[in-house]
Amino acid sequence: MYASVSGMSVVGLSAQLVKVEVDISNGLPAFDIVGLANTSVKEARDRVRSALRNSGFKVPLQRITINLAPADLRKEGSGLDLPIAVGILAAMNEIDSSLLERFVFAGELSLEGFLRPITGILTMTVCLRQLQTEDIKRHAVEDASLAGQSVTLVIPPGNLAEARIVPDIESESVLNLAQLVRILKQEENFSVTPIPEQEASNNVRPQIDWSDINGQNQAKRALELAAAGGHNLLMMGPPGSGKTLLARAFAGILPPLTAEESLEVTQMYSLAGLLPGEGRLITTRPFRSPHHNATVAGIVGGGHKLTPGELVLANHGVLFLDELPEFSREVLESLRQPLEDRTFTLIRARGRVDFPARVSVIGSMNPCPCGFLGDNGRLCSCSPIQISNYRGKVSGPLLDRFDLQIEVPRLNYEELKHGDNTETSEMVLQRVIKAREQQWERFEGVKTNAEMTGRETKEICELDSQGESLLQRIFDKQHFSARAHDRILRVARTVADMQGSENIRVEHLAESLQYRVLDKNK
Repeated sequence: MYASVSGMSVVGLSAQLVKVEVDISNGLPAFDIVGLANTSVKEARDRVRSALRNSGFKVPLQRITINLAPADLRKEGSGLDLPIAVGILAAMNEIDSSLLERFVFAGELSLEGFLRPITGILTMTVCLRQLQTEDIKRHAVEDASLAGQSVTLVIPPGNLAEARIVPDIESESVLNLAQLVRILKQEENFSVTPIPEQEASNNVRPQIDWSDINGQNQAKRALELAAAGGHNLLMMGPPGSGKTLLARAFAGILPPLTAEESLEVTQMYSLAGLLPGEGRLITTRPFRSPHHNATVAGIVGGGHKLTPGELVLANHGVLFLDELPEFSREVLESLRQPLEDRTFTLIRARGRVDFPARVSVIGSMNPCPCGFLGDNGRLCSCSPIQISNYRGKVSGPLLDRFDLQIEVPRLNYEELKHGDNTETSEMVLQRVIKAREQQWERFEGVKTNAEMTGRETKEICELDSQGESLLQRIFDKQHFSARAHDRILRVARTVADMQGSENIRVEHLAESLQYRVLDKNK
């Protein structure tokens, strides 16, 4: 007795159809799963056996062989429980195999036969849509039967709202295995509906408004430029000067995600098993703030399943690194290439995965270990070697990748109580959106000034003779790198966009040069 069922397995940041082939033959009772299945997949035999028995079906005392094709694709997770169980039922003639051609199954089974949610459902739905809209022959000749057909993805109830984020794919759910069999026999209809969507609590911005911060006008201006142009920013100042407060308020002046960005961010959170709420679409830019004891795998990704790290979870948003020098040297150096290319590749023995890294990094640090170097009100107790070692934890190449570098001084009492705080986050946000719209029109897509290539920087950030003279003089005096040169021009372009100027004027360049404080302190 033979039957085949379609399932799906997540591979890196994508998913692939898996043909679950079931053969029941005479011989000593056995339950074998082949096809490069990992431990969690092989354990399905015990879950499926109990689920079938507790759902009222008899497991045959024969040799059951499950083949997961393609056999050279590594399968992970518990999402193949459901197609394996359905395949066994079809091989036992409990279900008509011809009725299964238009279904794709994914879900974990409990020992009672109920369906439990799994991670990566949104990725499966997106990839299934691609299989239906593109030429199926480019993916797998054996799956050509799905080309041009409308398939239904059958998943656990807890994943239904997440799957229906992609409206082009028909998604249905059942409570348990017994109900699914009745539906496949056309004795019932799909009736499970997703939980009604409530207010998107997962999309609430951090509760710090721009008006909550007194003073620090230069830092506010730099953060506004960073939001408008997608730039990386590093703040240096004594403890309690407001660096963390400024960074958290920064999340409130970022524009909403576009539809494409929102789907990509939600997909990453789904893969990581961090999708909040009942599978709602994430519509605000992520703000990630990992502790400084995080590992390289925790920041950039990796681990047993090559899962996304904090850098990837902050894609299209903000990665805030508080107390930057306290992060390990390995973590900081691992950020160099992603911050330059806006993408990176993890290569392990199990395979390779390309991760996106379109992220603005906001860093903060003290000027010295005690934090009071240069503070007029407090005496620094650090020796020169301590200061040098502390600042040396942030290497020159990494420092170069921060487009804006500013000092955040300690406020006096008058500034703390009566400093300028008339602007709200909403007012700043409108200016940021206006500046970004100019960039999207310029680049004919959702792209920021910080993402310009070297060639685009040369063409778009052209200076007049006065600006060239100023940049040459400062460049030679401060011994800037070529990377710093391009980033200065990109920030100047953002300053011009904020003022609605078509060309970069000398005052725009002069303001951009002010935001290289740590270069001057080298």
